[in-house]
Parts: sequence; structure tokens; C-alpha cells
Amino acid sequence: MTTERPITLQEYAMRFGTYMGLFWIFKFIFLPIGFSIPLLQLLFILMTLFVPVLGYIYARRYRNQYHEGNFSFTQAFSFCFLMYLFASILTALAHYVYFRFIDQGYLLNTYLDQLGTIKNSVTGDMKISVEQLIGSLNVISSLSSLQLTFQLLSQNFFYGILLAIPTGLVVMKKKN
Repeated sequence: MTTERPITLQEYAMRFGTYMGLFWIFKFIFLPIGFSIPLLQLLFILMTLFVPVLGYIYARRYRNQYHEGNFSFTQAFSFCFLMYLFASILTALAHYVYFRFIDQGYLLNTYLDQLGTIKNSVTGDMKISVEQLIGSLNVISSLSSLQLTFQLLSQNFFYGILLAIPTGLVVMKKKN
């Protein structure tokens, strides 16, 4: 007779992190296409704003279905943190494939073209700000696909930590 061990918080975080990562990959598809079809750019932004809501839904589902409705802040934060970590790793793979084999500079060049147009139509402090942003994008465009992927991975990881704190506070539930 074999005794099955219970599935750990980390394993559930991997599962829900995979779902979250697939959502991020799906929404990322709308970013470059959105330059041609503005409605898809809006959809990308709305889906990005939905990420914390989705994180809350997954954490609450884990708490209620697998944790008997009880969740300390530490457990809630750990689950959310790991979920966002695993989502970031999965998304980084898609980012690498995109920037290495598909993009060929399209995304950054499109942003630079749009900023160039804006720069010609503004004056004063706004023009200086746009020029600084163009300079920053020029630095980013010098990164390799791998460097850019690690930059985005660390950015997603950082935002995941920031989102895990309020989500953990909202999802935690003490035993009665």
C-alpha cells in the first residue's frame, strides 16, 4: 500500500504560475500587433491591468480549495511570490524566443519612430523628456536577446514581489 504525499504549496504555485505565465504570453502577443491594430494595444493594456486580479483569483482558489480556507500572510505571500516567479520564468522563455527569432528590432524601432514623431511636435521640457526616453530606448536596443530577456525577467520578478504583498494581505484568512 502506497501513501501519497500531499501536494505542496510550491507545487500548486507552479501550477497556477504556469497558468499565469500562459496568460502573460498570450497578452504579450498583442503588444507588437497592437502597433498595427490599436484596439489590440488597448486589449494588451487591459489584460496587463487584469494580472493582479487574476493573481488574487488564483490565490483565493488555492486558499479555499487546497488550504481549507485558512491562510496566514506568510503562506499567502509565499504562494503569490512563487506563482509570479514561475510565471516570470515561463514568460522569459517566450520573450527570448520572440526577441531572438521573431522581433528583429521591430518593437524598439516602432517605439523609436513614434517617439521621433512626438519629439518633432513638442517643445521645452517635454522635448527634453522625449529625447531622454529615446536615449534610454537606444541603450535598450543595444542589448542582446538574452540580455533583454533577463532584463524583462528581473522586471517581472520585481513586480511579482510588489504584487504578492497586497495580494497576500487580501487573501490571508485566519482560523476562527
